[in-house]
Amino acid sequence: MSSPPRRRWGPIRSILCLAPVLIGVPLIALRTNYALPDPVVEPIHPITGLPQLSEALVLAHAKYLSEDIGYRTVGTREHALGDAWMLQQAEALRTQCQDIVRANPGRKLECEVWHQQGSGSHRFDMMNKRLYKTYVNLTNIILRVSDGTSEGKKHAVLVNAHLDSTLPSPGAADDALSVGIMLECIRVLAHTPTWEPAHAIIFLFNNAEESLQDGSHLFSTQHPIANTVRAAVNLEAAGTTGKELLFQATSEEMIRAYSRVPRPFGTIIANEVFSSGILLSDTDFRQFEQYLNVTGLDIAVVGNSYLYHMRKDLVENIQPGVAQHMGENVLALLLHLSSSESPLPTLTAGYTRPATVFFQWMNNFFIYSFRTASAIYLAVLCFSLALVRLLYVDPAPALKNGPGIIGEHFKGAVALTSGFVGSLVGANIVAVIMNRVLGKGMSWFSHELSCIALYGPAALAGSLASQLLVGRVREQTTFSSLLILQVSVAALLQLVGIGSGVLFFLSALGMLVSLVFNGLTTKPGDDVSLLGYALGQFPPLSLGTQIFCITLDVFVPLTGRIGEKAPADHIIATIVGFTTSFSLPLLVPFIHRFGRTALLRAVGLLVTITVVSMAVFSMKSPFDSMHQKRLFVIHMENITTQEQHLHVAGADGAPGFTALAHGIAKEFSTSDAVPTTIIMDEWNSEWDTLYPFSNFLSPYKFDLPIKPEYMHAPEHDFSISAVNDSIDVAGGTRSLTLVVRHPGIIWTAIAFDAHVLKWTLDNSPPDEYARHHIKEGSFYGIDSWSVDLVIKLPAGYAASERDAGVRVDFVGIHEKAMWPGKKAEKEQGGRAMQFFEEFDAWIEKESGGTVDPLLLGCVGGVTTV
Repeated sequence: MSSPPRRRWGPIRSILCLAPVLIGVPLIALRTNYALPDPVVEPIHPITGLPQLSEALVLAHAKYLSEDIGYRTVGTREHALGDAWMLQQAEALRTQCQDIVRANPGRKLECEVWHQQGSGSHRFDMMNKRLYKTYVNLTNIILRVSDGTSEGKKHAVLVNAHLDSTLPSPGAADDALSVGIMLECIRVLAHTPTWEPAHAIIFLFNNAEESLQDGSHLFSTQHPIANTVRAAVNLEAAGTTGKELLFQATSEEMIRAYSRVPRPFGTIIANEVFSSGILLSDTDFRQFEQYLNVTGLDIAVVGNSYLYHMRKDLVENIQPGVAQHMGENVLALLLHLSSSESPLPTLTAGYTRPATVFFQWMNNFFIYSFRTASAIYLAVLCFSLALVRLLYVDPAPALKNGPGIIGEHFKGAVALTSGFVGSLVGANIVAVIMNRVLGKGMSWFSHELSCIALYGPAALAGSLASQLLVGRVREQTTFSSLLILQVSVAALLQLVGIGSGVLFFLSALGMLVSLVFNGLTTKPGDDVSLLGYALGQFPPLSLGTQIFCITLDVFVPLTGRIGEKAPADHIIATIVGFTTSFSLPLLVPFIHRFGRTALLRAVGLLVTITVVSMAVFSMKSPFDSMHQKRLFVIHMENITTQEQHLHVAGADGAPGFTALAHGIAKEFSTSDAVPTTIIMDEWNSEWDTLYPFSNFLSPYKFDLPIKPEYMHAPEHDFSISAVNDSIDVAGGTRSLTLVVRHPGIIWTAIAFDAHVLKWTLDNSPPDEYARHHIKEGSFYGIDSWSVDLVIKLPAGYAASERDAGVRVDFVGIHEKAMWPGKKAEKEQGGRAMQFFEEFDAWIEKESGGTVDPLLLGCVGGVTTV
């Protein structure tokens, strides 16, 4: 007598049974993702008596740079003070090294210091824009630690951080934190009695990254020891919380070296996303790769990047444990790279495109080559196909013309694909309603993970609703179809050189284990066991939570600075839709376990939750005091027309900017003023100090009446002239030296239209009549720069008509007119600083502290040379 069939649990009871996995796994993954070590205060270990890396000392360095010295914008007095302070620290460390060697004559240790100063130029294409940089007398501080022998200095690792900060920020995390970590690493290494480097470590404290990587270019192209660098480790920060992320790694040897650190944190997914250019961001690593032709690692703190390039990038906002985590990882990396086991001597071939899969998962770091990945994925695909065939049970064996195994699994693949598309569609429908219908776009902005609550239910609803169009599919078939699809996608991506396919492979491993378990513990044709679902869901749910954390930590704050036209709501909705579908791949097989009635009820419930979520988010403001709107404000003094205007721009698509611009016009412009929208293109020279980032901005312009109390103008003598000017009529060319004199003005930029045949910037100006942008960044007190040009004369040129003139737009920032960076010297900033003080107080009150304005006093004009 056969045993009666097992009674199937209903959907609610089944979900409750799976709840420990569905809730517990994400919580564990969240804790793992954000866990940081306890900060260390004492510089010496109380038990061993050996030096240890101290977060307290790291942050003390960062605080001195960011708060005692302040805003270290290239070209300012504070920038020069930062340079002098850093040189003092380097000299003090060199003295310590000498004292250590004198006390221990057998110790192989040498510290050398260089204070590099130089001028140069380089092409810096960014955001699909062609830009040229020139700089005069910029500085770097270099400290090399070695064993003192020529052999020990032959192969070196370069560690880089930048001393300067950008225009609106004191730069505690970006990048004073990394400067402090490098100083602590030097102290710990030098004072460790048993440490003697087999290979040199070059610590580069570069003093001009925010001016578009001039300092790293200066070192890479002009320093005498640059040719000994075999690998570069760049330390950065775009946030203030969480673990630092390895987001660029360009050789297997360096990835394996990184795997030795105590708490590795990075994935090939971040590597490939950043390398794709989708983030429109860059670091000094670019210069080392381009000019030194070396491999290496790019590491940055990325959590809470709301404060990236903002006033609140202060030490008090750096999460405890961040410096300790990053510092201990960097120290361990340097210990390995300077040891006899270091891969540095093998890295003489230079940069090649990496072919290594790497990822961390639940506190474990994995690494293997692309070739190994392809072999494993294809082997697992073959095994999966065999397993599916073995476990397949024909649902209708009596039907000779039934769909068969291929037809059944094709239908399963259609159901799964529909579920994925439905997830994206559902989330984006909510984005359309919130943004276009309700006018409440970006309401999720103030917390990185809050968008999951808005778009997650909609993604699930869309995924399940799509199954209403597919019809009933067997649970077992959908389950096994999912395994084949995921392994196939992983293998296909890997075959075309995309290492991120590892995501789908790891997810598929859970399905594979689940199917094997189910085949061993159930009868043919039975439902997939709930334990099988638990086993199958663990990898994608834990990985999906990790993806949610890393991706949203980067992209949610990023939407606050990618421009008004960028579809921010749809970007985040798509990320949530994709990651929700990836995290819960067994949702589709699970719903096909039950009938159509259960499906309809599930869709109805999720739609209800979505509506409630939309109602809640429609009452939220995108910004608050710690997650502020970026406002860009230029007080422009046109020395050609003697006019002054106020330029105001936003960099996000959140609602309310137009109303804010009108409020500013009403308060500060003429009584009948209406803000004029300005087209941001290559010829909008008034924003060229921020070019090419200015292309993200949505600017307004309005007249700024000069109040009697604001009559005092800042002193400046900004001029553009041509010297060594000669015309070759026969050759059809004009040769000249364009001289820019800018006493008291920094970050000067010029733009002009011409057919340049030759110049001193590079060897390949575009062979056509084109718009050219040149930006300058120089040391404090430098008041002129020049560029030699040979330009093609216009067609039909006649010497008697003298029509070879070139119109040059020019603009720069008054060194004393930046708020709040120059607040302590406001009296020297003229009427711009008087205006900024009033404006800053007004915007703080008007917005309730939800707006962070960048206030620049600019001087500009136009001339013909």
